Amino acid sequence: MSKRSVASVGATVLAASLMLSACGSRGGSDTTSGSGGGNSSSKVAKIGVIAPLSGDLAALGLGIKNSVDLAIKQANDANAIPGWKLELAAEDDQATADVGKNAATKLAGDKDVIGVVGTLNSSVALQVQPVLASANIVQVSPANTGVSLTKGDDAANPKRPFPTYFRTCTTDAVQGPFAARYLFEKAGIKEVATVHDKKAYGQGLVAAFTEEFKKLGGTIAAAETINPDEDKYDAVVSAIKPKGPKALYYGGEYPNAGPLSQQMKAQGLSIPLMGGDGIFDGKYIELAGKTSEGDLATSVGAPTDSTESGKKFLEQYKSAGYSDPSAAYGGYAYDAANAIINALKVSLKDAGSVADARANTVTDLGKVSFDGVTGKVAFDEYGDTTTKVLTVYKVSGGAWVAEDTSEFK
Repeated sequence: MSKRSVASVGATVLAASLMLSACGSRGGSDTTSGSGGGNSSSKVAKIGVIAPLSGDLAALGLGIKNSVDLAIKQANDANAIPGWKLELAAEDDQATADVGKNAATKLAGDKDVIGVVGTLNSSVALQVQPVLASANIVQVSPANTGVSLTKGDDAANPKRPFPTYFRTCTTDAVQGPFAARYLFEKAGIKEVATVHDKKAYGQGLVAAFTEEFKKLGGTIAAAETINPDEDKYDAVVSAIKPKGPKALYYGGEYPNAGPLSQQMKAQGLSIPLMGGDGIFDGKYIELAGKTSEGDLATSVGAPTDSTESGKKFLEQYKSAGYSDPSAAYGGYAYDAANAIINALKVSLKDAGSVADARANTVTDLGKVSFDGVTGKVAFDEYGDTTTKVLTVYKVSGGAWVAEDTSEFK
């Protein structure tokens, strides 16, 4: 993301490809036991979730939570780990780094927590990573796209900061260039403006996009920033409009991107806004309004409802009765949880306690390989997903519609 359509997500993952929701209340922390399987004599291992379960990004966070809950319930029903019962331990990070750090500290202090799915935001992950790593607790993000989370800050000499951290989504280093190639090569747009929200996700996405777009021969007509706590963008639009760009590439999430799209068109800057998975949600279309027609977003993976495994996931999610859609990251959260569960089948087999199994779970997670909802689930030496399929979506008829799905090479 951080990154992540809800309208499309139900439709096309609920139009998206799933990812991120939850079944409980929208606020505070929440611990829920996965149902089925197990018995009163089973030992307990908890899979935590750290995501925004309240606030502007709750639509994405609740999709993550619910999808993890579904994976846990299915594992218990199948008695996937004999002698053990899995439980969900969900914490609301409010999309804020300090709150996320506190959530991680709480989970790390729970002797029964064996792994964590999260976070949504790369900026939150920077604070969560070291806390979970210090307790040898694996973390699998369905949405973080910041490159440095797995390769450090020196691009020329990548070094994995934390061996406990993995992700099922691809990174800004892939998503940004993928968008640049689409605009330049397929949409025929040679001049763009860029705007980002100064957060890790948005800044990284724009940087990767800009580098590739220039390499292709494109021109960055204007490069502006906004503050994420603002909702009026007259000054930014006024600075960009005279430069005559043919599209605007935005790095950030839908709470700001939607109003920016609406306001720039109201001021006569009638060009498509394109963003990453952080805007790929039905909420974006609600905020941007009718003039969002033609706006674009990239999201990781193929549309969830375009594959048999994706359709099955969406049907199971619906049948489970969750009140919130799986959203853009539901499928990736479901695969992240199942990656942890697959590792636990090995690490918990002969373990006397969760503490005894934490270190082995890290090792076993790195060896996981299975066909998931979002494609092949496996990790490279940095903890990054080995799958690099992405999709460009366009707002058409008030919904996100898939335009182009391909593997980035």
